[in-house]
Amino acid sequence: MHVPKPVRHLLACSIIYTIFPLSLAWGGDAVLTLAEAELMALQHNPSLSAVTRQAEAMAAVPSQAGSLPDPTLSFNMLNLPADSFSTSQEAMTQLQLGISQAIPFPGKLALKAEAAKHMAAAAMQNQQEFRLLLLRNTRIHWWNLAYLHQALSIIRHNQDLLRNLVRTAEAKYKTGKGLQQDVLLAQLELSKLLEQEMKLNSALDRERATLNSLLGREAAIAIVLPASGHTQAMQPALARTVDTPALKHWARDHRPALLAMHDHIEASDSLLALANKDYYPDFKLGAAYGFRSGTTNRQPRPDMASLMLSMTLPLYSSSKQDRAVDQRMAEKAKAEFSWQDAANQVDVEIDTAASDLHLARKQLSLFEHGILPQARQTTASMLAGYQVNKVDFLNLVRAQLSEFNFDIQYWQLVSVAHQAEARLAAAAGKERLE
Repeated sequence: MHVPKPVRHLLACSIIYTIFPLSLAWGGDAVLTLAEAELMALQHNPSLSAVTRQAEAMAAVPSQAGSLPDPTLSFNMLNLPADSFSTSQEAMTQLQLGISQAIPFPGKLALKAEAAKHMAAAAMQNQQEFRLLLLRNTRIHWWNLAYLHQALSIIRHNQDLLRNLVRTAEAKYKTGKGLQQDVLLAQLELSKLLEQEMKLNSALDRERATLNSLLGREAAIAIVLPASGHTQAMQPALARTVDTPALKHWARDHRPALLAMHDHIEASDSLLALANKDYYPDFKLGAAYGFRSGTTNRQPRPDMASLMLSMTLPLYSSSKQDRAVDQRMAEKAKAEFSWQDAANQVDVEIDTAASDLHLARKQLSLFEHGILPQARQTTASMLAGYQVNKVDFLNLVRAQLSEFNFDIQYWQLVSVAHQAEARLAAAAGKERLE
């Protein structure tokens, strides 16, 4: 029996979709692979640069905190008579040059430097955490973009098929061999695809803008993805197993966010010890040399030297030092509770990402070994039924469109699986799953 041209077109496209992976690239523009996107984000993302500079700034603090205060140089005019302002009238008058140095109680500077060192280490860990999250977000939005390109490619092919269907249905209706409802239903299906294309284009624009922002580029810059065999790229992910307890254990020792909070705990320990040191006095040493003018008993007046030692008196410890110790103890407890809460959240992130990855892998396996082959068998069966006039033309096309929709869902699952891998790696404190 003769098979109409639109049906032959449908079957040809189905074979193409079955044998060859869909191409993601259009035009001759330079393509952006995932590895290139990751490298570009690490090199050009302005927020990462800002966090890196912050870590560098914090690294310069410990040496400052551990240094003595700058000495004070003073110039004084002592006992100057108010009636003449003469430097030689009174024997007590002198011009004095002095220098003094504040000296904190032994151990305070070391504790300040130690606290600053831990804060600098925390800033560096925060930079590493931001780097991990940047890689995670770059991968998530790259794979979202890949899925949207695939979905649009499939929908545009479907639109071509439906337009052929509309023309065929209209021709049959005009010759009295078809039904008007076939024309209307075909037009409705085409309208649905046009609406879906508009939604996907809008989502693609948003994803492109977000990804460009992560890469440190203008939002409107076009992104062309590589025409690679994503099915083959996905197979290793399907084969790998996820050892969730091992990832949680790894995260305790390597997740930068947790390490930064541990540094905060260490810093709070140093600050608590420093607060206890404040019960002891600080000292100030000074020396001065006074120049005197005039004579006494016809002899030049001798210059005078002075030495000074002063110390602070912690007389208000009940309202000052005691409260400072209470403050530092509360801050240490807060840091410890924050670490425990963050560790629990990391466990949740790992469990959630691992669960999403496990589900996506199972669904992909179901699609590859069940749904997609069954959908293609259904289309073939519809074609056989149509050839003997047991299946109408519209049902045949709907079966083919259903097959294409399953193709879209399959590529969405590919994207979801890769995104779950990215989230799982970042949650465990790894750049990528091994």
